[in-house]
Amino acid sequence: MIRITRETDYALLILAHLHRRGTEGVHSARDVSSWAGVSLPMASKILKALARSGLLISNRGAKGGYGLARSLDGMSVADVVRAIEGPIALVECVGNPGHCDQEATCLTSQNWKRINDAVEGALQGVAVSELVGATAPEPALLNLGGDSPAEPSTP
Repeated sequence: MIRITRETDYALLILAHLHRRGTEGVHSARDVSSWAGVSLPMASKILKALARSGLLISNRGAKGGYGLARSLDGMSVADVVRAIEGPIALVECVGNPGHCDQEATCLTSQNWKRINDAVEGALQGVAVSELVGATAPEPALLNLGGDSPAEPSTP
């Protein structure tokens, strides 16, 4: 069975939580762990991998933390899979040529390459925002003297 690991699933969940808090600056690994319901060691590992791949920004220090490097619309599911899992390769010969004893006489490697390209293309074609159902964070409503924010008018 071909499976996306729990780490990649958690990475997508973490990205969704960071998106929801996008206007609040950077967030500590502890905060992210708490929001996402992921253990701190797992969250830290995922955050570091996402930062190494350029999907997150990382600031060190007492006021440091993690934030999105770009919008979820600009990230594909393939980007996240590669950040956490490494290259997308369904079989060894596609992801690591030269490591299969059958490579020279293999009758299926070209078809595996075609299948792999189709899977990778499908993952590349889905933005993280689509997968997690993310929309742009709502801007804060300003209360300019009234007791409650203005209600939108209905036609």
